[in-house]
Amino acid sequence: MDIGENSRISLSVKLDKTNPKGVHVGKHTALAFEVAVLTHDFINGKHVDTYIGDYCFIGARAIIMPGRRVGNHCIIGPGAVVMKDVPDGSVVIGNPSTVVERGIKTAAWGKRLQSVA
Repeated sequence: MDIGENSRISLSVKLDKTNPKGVHVGKHTALAFEVAVLTHDFINGKHVDTYIGDYCFIGARAIIMPGRRVGNHCIIGPGAVVMKDVPDGSVVIGNPSTVVERGIKTAAWGKRLQSVA
C-alpha cells in the first residue's frame, strides 16, 4: 500500500488486503468510516491498482471499485459507489456515482476552498 503524508483513514475503513500493493491514497486525503477501497475482481480473476488523489474526502460507506482513479481535489459523497474514474476537482454522489459538480478546489482532507460555477 502507498498512503500519502498527512492522510487520515478511519479505523473502520476496508483497504483491500487481497491485493494490498494496488491501494494508492494521495497526500492530505481523508477516508471516513466504513469506506471500502477495492483492488481485486474475484469474478474475472484480476488484481489492479486503485488510486485516490491528493486533497480528497471520501464519505462514509463509499465504495471505490477496483481499478478506478479518483482525481485530486475530489469529494465523494457518503454511500457513493465509484464505478468510473472521477476527474480532478469533482464532487460525485450516488449509486452508481455521478459527477454533480466540477472545478472545485479543496484543502487538506477535502475541505472545500472555492467553487468555479
